[in-house]
Amino acid sequence: MLSRVADSLFWMSRYLERAEQIARLVHVHLNLRLEQPAEMNATRWSRVRATLNLDDPSGSEDLAEVLDQMCFNPGSRSSIVNAIMAARANARQVREQISSEMWEQINRLYHHVRSLPHDGGAHAEPEEFLESVMEGAHLFRGLTDSTMSHGHGWHFIQLGQFLERSLNVASIMHVHFQHFWETPLPAFDDEPSAMDYPEWIGILKSATAFEAYCKVHTPRILPRHVADFLLLSPVFPHSIRFSVERMQHALVQICEESPSRRVSKVLRLAGRLQAVLSYSQVDEVLGAGLDQTLGDVRRQTMQIHAGLHQAFISYPVEAALEV
Repeated sequence: MLSRVADSLFWMSRYLERAEQIARLVHVHLNLRLEQPAEMNATRWSRVRATLNLDDPSGSEDLAEVLDQMCFNPGSRSSIVNAIMAARANARQVREQISSEMWEQINRLYHHVRSLPHDGGAHAEPEEFLESVMEGAHLFRGLTDSTMSHGHGWHFIQLGQFLERSLNVASIMHVHFQHFWETPLPAFDDEPSAMDYPEWIGILKSATAFEAYCKVHTPRILPRHVADFLLLSPVFPHSIRFSVERMQHALVQICEESPSRRVSKVLRLAGRLQAVLSYSQVDEVLGAGLDQTLGDVRRQTMQIHAGLHQAFISYPVEAALEV
């Protein structure tokens, strides 16, 4: 596959996953705003900004400014509109590689978000906007799986989706656990206080994990179980382990079609991370330090990203001749 095509499919998928994740994160925290005291809003939005790696020296609590920065402003690199614009631009570059249904859906979502006013009118009903973005992303993903051949291009789409998801969930966990473990230190087996309980439900909902978690662990929230489920579940689609395993599977398929030393190196990186997560136990992770494990996940995931770029995007001519 041409490097240009692989790059565009990969980033189309990453940006759409990013848009969905931002929408879900903001949607969850808007609902938390209604359940807890107003004085907690500034801290909560600060955590959202940290999760998105978004600099904001002002730390504004104004809801319209927060929504503009994270949702509606096309000039904000961490806004939903910006991510959807980037996803559509990449899809346009590979229009001939994706199905007509996929193109129509991403085009429809693009025109929907671009049609919204940015003068405050769109802020009146943000929940409706956020839900439309999440539903639009889900529909695109379903169309991708059901209308596109599961060949080389589809595997690059999988790589983009699950690499972005792994980074997102690791960032959500890092910010949440770091915040609640800087305040009076609870044990991982202690239930959160009544004041903090909605926040723990919030971290699960931010990864679409609350209902799935309850089916495994019951509605009783324990930090140990939350860490175990989001990090190490082999069957939940938004867990870090599941995402890494899907990345590794996609790389195996690509490596079979395009064997080379560079591709094999990326496969080894993903396989190493997958093996660590597969054989880890939550007690070992918590004993060594959850933050250290999450840092390792993010660092190794970025190494996989760099390896992908080197193997498929920026490789020299002689690398293309490797067998």
